[in-house]
Amino acid sequence: MATQVRRLTHPPRGRRQLAQQEAVIAAAIFALTFVVSLANPDFFSATNLLDIAVNTAYIAVAAAGMTMVIVSGNIDISVGSMLGVCATIAGELARNGTPIVIAFLVAIVAGGLMGAINGVLVAYARIPAIVVTLGMLSILRGGLILVTQGRWIESLPEEFFFSQRSTLSIPNPIWVMIGVTILVGLFMRYHRFGRAIYAVGGNAEAARLAGIDPRRVHIFVFVMNGLLVGLAAVLYASRFTAIQSNAGQGFELAVISGAVVGGVSILGGTGTVVGALLGSLLISLIGTASIFLKVSPFWLQAVQGGLILLTVLVDVVRRRRQT
Repeated sequence: MATQVRRLTHPPRGRRQLAQQEAVIAAAIFALTFVVSLANPDFFSATNLLDIAVNTAYIAVAAAGMTMVIVSGNIDISVGSMLGVCATIAGELARNGTPIVIAFLVAIVAGGLMGAINGVLVAYARIPAIVVTLGMLSILRGGLILVTQGRWIESLPEEFFFSQRSTLSIPNPIWVMIGVTILVGLFMRYHRFGRAIYAVGGNAEAARLAGIDPRRVHIFVFVMNGLLVGLAAVLYASRFTAIQSNAGQGFELAVISGAVVGGVSILGGTGTVVGALLGSLLISLIGTASIFLKVSPFWLQAVQGGLILLTVLVDVVRRRRQT
């Protein structure tokens, strides 16, 4: 089975193209940093660059999970609502005296449970992922507003603010982002089940004939995505002194943009978590650059949408040439 899986995933040409796309994204990051620094030298300050990396962290962590979901041939547009719910759970537990570690773990597990529901509905009820996650988005968003009544969660204990602290002079969210990228990247590249995700996303029927159970893969990627969204929620919630009732609104666009712009094919079968990290960094960089250049923040969403459309168009053209 392992040999068949290797044959179904990542042909050499595909790897070269992914590496080329990651190189292009890295070059775009350097070029954008250079150009904006010329217009406003403060942009290149160590403090600002560190802020950008911290702002990227929770997006990149969620984008790592989204990479697995999209590579498997699915999509999850409920991650914004999931982040809001997980952040609220962590904040409420911490405010009520629950040990911080327990509060964080419960929030992460809650993300995994929501992901499991999505995965089971996709795998066994055979409902398209976009329909399932759209429904989940609405249910969670409505439920969150009903429960919180629009109130912000404040008066959080000092120990809660994990993301405001540093280890070895580097902010904790950056360590988490690097760790998640390495672990998920190694898993998808070298573990047999990680390779099975590429096989199912590339051709589910061929993967099934090779001995892979696509339903197990679908459930697994949604559960992993939920757990990573829960972790992203912890990073997000512990950065600020209060958790808003509309936390995570629009988050799904940033996460999907980061993954797709980083080379994860929206058609499934190809993409890397390193590319998703670079794509997330580029999205954050564009957002900060718009502030330094005094461009309306509303342009950011337009740019994100434009980048997604352009990347998908390039991917579709590339696939047609290969077939």
